[in-house]
Amino acid sequence: MQRSIADAGWRFDNSYARLPEPLFTPAVPASVRAPAIVVLNAPLAADLGLDPEVLEAEGAAVFAGNALPPGATPIAQAYAGHQFGQFTNLGDGRAILLGEQLTPDGRRYDIQLKGSGRTRYSRGGDGRAALGPMLREHIVSEGMHALGIPTTRSLAVATTGEQVLRATPLPGAVLTRVAASHIRVGTFQYAAALADEGLLAPLFEHALARHDPELARADDPAAAFLEAVVERQAALVARWILVGFVHGVMNTDNMVVSGETIDYGPCAFLDAYDPATVFSSIDRQGRYAYSNQPAIAHWNLARLAESLLPLMKGGDEAALERAQGVLGTFPERFERHRLAGARAKLGLISKEEGDGELFAALLERMHETRADFTATFAGLARWAEAGPSAADGCGESVFSGWCDLWRARLTRQSGTPAEAAARMQRVNPVVIPRNHRVEEALTAAEAGDFSVLHRLLAVLHSPFDETPENEAYRVGPPAGCGPYRTFCGT
Repeated sequence: MQRSIADAGWRFDNSYARLPEPLFTPAVPASVRAPAIVVLNAPLAADLGLDPEVLEAEGAAVFAGNALPPGATPIAQAYAGHQFGQFTNLGDGRAILLGEQLTPDGRRYDIQLKGSGRTRYSRGGDGRAALGPMLREHIVSEGMHALGIPTTRSLAVATTGEQVLRATPLPGAVLTRVAASHIRVGTFQYAAALADEGLLAPLFEHALARHDPELARADDPAAAFLEAVVERQAALVARWILVGFVHGVMNTDNMVVSGETIDYGPCAFLDAYDPATVFSSIDRQGRYAYSNQPAIAHWNLARLAESLLPLMKGGDEAALERAQGVLGTFPERFERHRLAGARAKLGLISKEEGDGELFAALLERMHETRADFTATFAGLARWAEAGPSAADGCGESVFSGWCDLWRARLTRQSGTPAEAAARMQRVNPVVIPRNHRVEEALTAAEAGDFSVLHRLLAVLHSPFDETPENEAYRVGPPAGCGPYRTFCGT
C-alpha cells in the first residue's frame, strides 16, 4: 500500500509559535508550478526520525512549499540585525519555519523552508530563491558537518519549475534547512529594541530552555547564558579559522545563540593563504575578511550583551559590569580553542610555551609563498610519516628552516612520527568544498546535470581520507582562474 507524506514520521511540537506574536507572524509558503526533489539528505532524514523512502517518493510538495506536513505551524520569524555595522529591523523575508521536529531520542530541530515566497518581512523582495545559492548552502553546510564544525544543515533542495528574476532569469528552488534553532543575536536585538519586558523575558526563557536548561538554576541566568553563547561562538570561529573558512556576512542576524554556522551566502574557503582574503562582492571594506572574523564575533556578542542587560540581576551598573566581564573573556577563549586546534594540526599532544609562535611562523611562510591552506597541512601530515623525502610539505625549501624547528618540537614529546602523522590526518582534511568545485557543480546543475553535484557531495562526506575517488578534488583551482567572488544570492 502506498504511503503518504503523513506517514514519513513527522512529530512537530512548535514551541516558538507559542511565544508572543510580535516575535513572528503566521505565514503560508507559496505554491509552485512543478515541485521536484533534486537532492535529499537521507542520513539526516533518518536522524530526524523521518523515513527517507517516503520523503523521496512523496516529499516534493512539502519541500517546495505546496503542502504542509502534519503538525506544522508555519511562521516567519521577526528579528533585527547590524548589517555591515548598521542597525536594521529585518525578519524572515524569504523563509518560513514549518515547526520543530522532535527526534526519537527527544532532540528538537527547526524545519525551515528557504525561498518559499513572500512574508510580512520581505521588504519588496519576491521571497524566492534561485537554485544555485540553495545548492551552495546544501554543499557547504554538509561539507562543514563532515569536517565536524557545528552547522545548520540541509534536508533537501527542491526545484519549483519556475524561474526567479535576478540579473537574469534563473531556475527557482527551495531549501529545507534544519537547525538547533533560528534564535539569532538579532532576535534578541529586536525584542530589546521594542522595550517590551513582555517580549524579551519570554524569548530569553525559551532560548534558555532550548539550549541551556541547566543554567536556569544559576545565580544570574542571563549572565550565565551570555557566557555560554560567548564560549560557543569562540569555539566555532576558531574552527572556521583552522579550516580556512570565510563566512562572508557576519551580520548579527547571521549569528545564532546555538553556536551553529548559519547562512551560506557569500561564503568560501581559502585556497592560497592570505589573512586579508575577502570573497563577498559587497564587502568592499573587508569588514568580514578571514582574519577579522574573531573580532567581528566579539563585536556581535557585545550586541547580544546589550540586549540581555535588562534581564541581568543587580541593577544597571552591576549588570553592565557583569556583562563586560563576560565579554572580556572572548579573546582568551578564542585563542585557547585556536591554539588547541593548531597543536592538533601540527601533531602535538604536549604543550610548550612557544607552540603559538611556531604555528604563526608557519602561517607567515604560507602567506609569503601563497601556499594552499588545505594542501599545506595535508602535506605536513604526509611528511611527518614519510620524513624529509616526501614530495610535499616540508620538502619545499622555503619551509625547511621552519621544519627543522617543527621536527625538533616533535622529538620533545612521546610517540613515533607515524603516530603524530595519524593524529594530523584525523584533523587536517584533504578535501574541502573547494570554490572552483562548488562552482562547477552549480553550473552543471543550473544546466540540468546534477551528476557533478552528487559526485562532489560523495567526496565531501569523507574529508580526511585519501582515496582514488577524491584525488582530483584535493588540488586548488587551475592556473589563471583569477580572484574568486561570491554573492549573497538574495
